[in-house]
Amino acid sequence: MNQRRYASLKEVAARAGVSFQTASKFLNGGPVRVSTQTAEQITAAARELHYFPNSVARSLVQRATSTIGIVTGDLTDLALSEFVVGAERSARRSDHAVLVGNLALGGEDGFEVVSMLIERRVDGIIAAAPQLEEDTAVSELLRNYVPTVSLHHVPGGGIPLIGSDHHSAARLATEHLIHLGHQWVGCVTGPFRRRVVRSRLRGYEEALRSASCSTSEDLVVEADWTPGGAAMATRLLVEREPRVTAIFVHSDVMSIGVYSALSAMGRRVPEDMAVVSCDDLLFAPYMTPALSSVHIPFAETGELAVELLLKRIRGDEVPPEPSLLPVQLAVRASCGSGALPASTQQPSHPPLLSEVQP
Repeated sequence: MNQRRYASLKEVAARAGVSFQTASKFLNGGPVRVSTQTAEQITAAARELHYFPNSVARSLVQRATSTIGIVTGDLTDLALSEFVVGAERSARRSDHAVLVGNLALGGEDGFEVVSMLIERRVDGIIAAAPQLEEDTAVSELLRNYVPTVSLHHVPGGGIPLIGSDHHSAARLATEHLIHLGHQWVGCVTGPFRRRVVRSRLRGYEEALRSASCSTSEDLVVEADWTPGGAAMATRLLVEREPRVTAIFVHSDVMSIGVYSALSAMGRRVPEDMAVVSCDDLLFAPYMTPALSSVHIPFAETGELAVELLLKRIRGDEVPPEPSLLPVQLAVRASCGSGALPASTQQPSHPPLLSEVQP
């Protein structure tokens, strides 16, 4: 199949009756002043010939590529995918393209991916890969070579952070279960090495201590973000502490495994076991029963990350304090409650810098 040939700038200039230089600078954003009539002629010629501006040529004129790099973890992670979609949408509104470096493709390390983005002269980078949160070599690249915004802790600091307060999100979920009368609240967590997990675990434990509930180690079981891992953790949790009547799960994806394990053990949700999760992904309302979950605004975080990055690219001052988007508990059938008390709507505990995580 023959593909249509791209129209050239020379053809556009000839159709518009202007010089090549004038057409080139006008269409590629260079320093040129033309009359309204000339501008209309060039624009009409480009449209008639189906001319597409050459972004490489434009970057040479503007000394900027109008491209943002995003370093991500595994894009099969629905939460991370929502973030990238939000970021790409915001970048497109600002006439920027997005180049994604995915660390989960196999064989890539963070230094290689970040170096690749810098070599391609991206105007700035958004770090959205939890694998990098302790990587000092990558943090040096990000600090010294390109404007950056991060969703995760960056060793040495100096890079604006954006995300949600997961410490308060965990308190919100756990306090709701306690309000419903549950004294034995278990917790199925993600991997302890992740800062977001440690933040959520602290919020869960603080809620229990504030209500004088048990904080036994037997109530906390580590999983691996997968439904299968969460199912095994749930079985272990119930074996360790049969008095558990409610579970706070660290992610909606893991809640699928929690539901499955409880069903296999003959435990009904919410009659025998209340379940509240975190993330509030698109499928949460469609689980059976519908899953109560703390809403983390991933797409909105992606949009704001791009806005902050564009400010840094322009040289504007970005406050060093982390930018935190609010979280809110979506109450559904899985916790057996029809209404959320007003007292639990707003977390009252200030966020910590280390708790800015997606």
